[in-house]
Amino acid sequence: MSVIRNPFIIILMVLLVLMLAVAFYFDHEPDFMSLERSTDVQQPVIGVATTSMLVQTVDTLLNKRGGYLSNDVTPPSVMMDNVPNWEFGVLQQVRDLAKSLRNDYSRSQTQSIPDEDLELAEPKFNVDSDAWMFPSAEGEYKNGADAVRKYLTRLQDTSKQDAQFYARADNLNEWLSLVEKRLGALSLRLSQARPQVRVNTDLAGDANAQQSTSTASEIVARTSWFAIDDNFYEARGTSWALIHYLRAAEIDFKPVLEDKNAIPTLRQIIRELESTQQPISSPMILNGSGMGMFANHSLVMSSYISRANSGIAQLRSLLADG
Repeated sequence: MSVIRNPFIIILMVLLVLMLAVAFYFDHEPDFMSLERSTDVQQPVIGVATTSMLVQTVDTLLNKRGGYLSNDVTPPSVMMDNVPNWEFGVLQQVRDLAKSLRNDYSRSQTQSIPDEDLELAEPKFNVDSDAWMFPSAEGEYKNGADAVRKYLTRLQDTSKQDAQFYARADNLNEWLSLVEKRLGALSLRLSQARPQVRVNTDLAGDANAQQSTSTASEIVARTSWFAIDDNFYEARGTSWALIHYLRAAEIDFKPVLEDKNAIPTLRQIIRELESTQQPISSPMILNGSGMGMFANHSLVMSSYISRANSGIAQLRSLLADG
């Protein structure tokens, strides 16, 4: 009884309960964003859907419930890892789209002049996601979004021609190549939640290929137990962002996709990625054996990601064909 009556113990217990309540409140993934809010003009200009969705993604990342958590240094956020890994997955897609917007979408030729606002924006998104001051990640990402927003404003002004978005098949293919690599790496990391022996295919397909140092013909691959849920939530964040960007691409690149009869392929990719956003009924990410009694959430996620990645490869092939 004397322990319970100790004011210090009582205050400590109250603080602990409050931190748990705040952590529970912060542990939330945003809902899907609306494309209608991003394309609210009567006749949307080419590129408005994609650019608007990039801005809206960053705004959601920074202003969702609990704000941006990845660089928090105080409890309870510093002890949380699910949402920060989700944020990192989203951020990776923001960086890739910003890169494509700067290097490809907004430029007509390789020798054309880059857009000034996009040149300012892209480096802002590449600031370390854990940086909390001098500069802070939130501040730099906000500045990057503001720069993209300026480009968007100029893009929507049809009386001017100083901002362009070139919806060509080769430009879309360039961005999809980045997406394909991201999804391929994620799928592999997720599948390694269970130990596996992989044949080394690093040099497959080229008889004259070489690498810096020799490696074994077989590789024992296994994801650390501590990284299993990290990879899972990163994949959730990546897929969440991609769903929006692919929906926007269907609007901006509609004539190109129709010409290649590629819209069904694109929609199937989106459907596979939407499956990754199903509610999680388990209180933790399970790592059961593939054919065992308990679920293996990583292998299920890997299955969806792999099928989406296969669809991306098929879509790129369609875009590359004449």
